[in-house]
Amino acid sequence: MKKILIITLLVLVAIQFIRIDKTNPPVDAEQDYVTMTHAPVEVKNILKRACYDCHSNEVKYPWYTNIAPVSWYIKEHINQGKEYLNFSEFGKYNKYQKEHVITGLFHVIEKRTMPLDSYVWLHEEAALSAEDNKILLEWFETFLPQDSVK
Repeated sequence: MKKILIITLLVLVAIQFIRIDKTNPPVDAEQDYVTMTHAPVEVKNILKRACYDCHSNEVKYPWYTNIAPVSWYIKEHINQGKEYLNFSEFGKYNKYQKEHVITGLFHVIEKRTMPLDSYVWLHEEAALSAEDNKILLEWFETFLPQDSVK
């Protein structure tokens, strides 16, 4: 038992040397969603507070991203989030990608599936109030493709 505990401890110490890349790509404000859509201040503030840490090139890595294997898990979530939607690169999407993103945004806010509960547990400021949801739904609805189903 003592041997297993020592080996486990050594492995945990050793993996701390496997660091994640916390470098954010440069942000071109002209390509950013809030700039391109001229989002009102309240929409911008909600998105920055609740979405941008996983869906932009403006990720703020908290202290616990220095601890492996937690850091690996978080980095994978960020990578997946940015693969689906990167607000910082919205201007690079084609018309159909933009329509898909806007429709998706409307639906995840409507269904309250974003931000993820696991994120909100550690970032209470990211929780969306009923008023936040209303503001975002009204905003995204103005950009929904005409043939989309609400």
